[in-house]
Amino acid sequence: MHEHKIETPNEKQNRHKAMESVNVLNTLKEGFKTPPKAMDYFYNLFEDVYCNQKALHKDKVKVGTMCIQIPSEIIYALDGVPIRLCNGFYTDDEIGSDFLPQKACPLVKASVGHLSSKNLTDKPDMIYSPTTCDQKTKAGTLIASFGYEVVDVDFPRTKESEISREFFRRSIREFSADLSQKMGKKLSRKNLKASISKIGYAQSLYHQISEFRKNKIVPILGNDIFLVTNAFFFDKIDNWIEATEKLVEELEQRVKDEVNAAGKISPRIVYTGSPPIFPNYKIPLIIEDSDGIIVADETCSSNRMFNDRVAVDEWFVNDMIDSLADKYLKACTCPVFSKNDDRIRRIVELVRSHNADGVIYQAFAGCTVYELEQRSVLEAMEREGISILYIESDYSPSQHGQLSTRVEAFIESLKIKNRNKK
Repeated sequence: MHEHKIETPNEKQNRHKAMESVNVLNTLKEGFKTPPKAMDYFYNLFEDVYCNQKALHKDKVKVGTMCIQIPSEIIYALDGVPIRLCNGFYTDDEIGSDFLPQKACPLVKASVGHLSSKNLTDKPDMIYSPTTCDQKTKAGTLIASFGYEVVDVDFPRTKESEISREFFRRSIREFSADLSQKMGKKLSRKNLKASISKIGYAQSLYHQISEFRKNKIVPILGNDIFLVTNAFFFDKIDNWIEATEKLVEELEQRVKDEVNAAGKISPRIVYTGSPPIFPNYKIPLIIEDSDGIIVADETCSSNRMFNDRVAVDEWFVNDMIDSLADKYLKACTCPVFSKNDDRIRRIVELVRSHNADGVIYQAFAGCTVYELEQRSVLEAMEREGISILYIESDYSPSQHGQLSTRVEAFIESLKIKNRNKK
């Protein structure tokens, strides 16, 4: 007679997260046209980390970050590993609902739920939380109550003024000094310069992939790109670079061979709004399953991380830190800013440069800044003659049918519009 083993809460959580992961990975591998062979690295990476609970950074100090405004260049220069803690699991969203209001942003609830369980493969040794959106800012205190060391990094809500620029420069200098002290290491000119160069090279690889997606025949799915950029949240940087180099090489050949990841008349979509974070690819998967193809995005889990490189005038430590602060502030198009014309300009620019047929704007239910901003974005797209669909969603597997119907109708309207142009 076999004893029935009772699952611990952590084992149950891991099993549910593995199921969420496998469903998305299998869809990407088997539900669409043959993906690039180089994508196998990324499929295996997510399976290792989220299905098999494999730790990647046992021998490193792990620095958790709650947003992209914490310069990873400084963390790498001090021989730490940045791990972005934004979470996309419905399993963790449900756990987070025990600590936050039901109407809170699912990304924040999932991040809190993940950290509350302490069931992490690579547990952060410390967490730096930029004071961007109100919900993440308030969640920091809650996360600290779970036993984590959480340090707020002050972030301005405007970026046009010299006051804001100097404010954030001072904030990043304090972050750099605090991390240096905690790690017991001095931030050297040589290491910081090398780190900026390495991250810059990683950005250049992303830009090469973006150029391929401008082609009439698109060689890779947008969902695969989201997987590649999400891997940057936690992968070993050298491994990520090597795998992405191979992907760039293969995509270059696929362009020459005219390998199309989409259909012959698939409408080209720019994706914007709340970030697609693995495995919550619900809307992106619906888009590409409905015969659309995501050719570009304006989100903080992909394009916004890689778009602008650091411009350094003088290669001294303080000058480099100030240049990093400028990049992470000035280039940011997050809707937390009181004025955000840059974001609208970037969406329009992506539509034009990638010859897109329309924009799909997703806002997580409870993500106040994206919900508030959608009106101005929709009005701007209307002025530019750009078709746009606004969708509000969450992490739950429900509403799939209703969301599919809306996306399919939008995709079909773009097809009709394109046929009428001919």
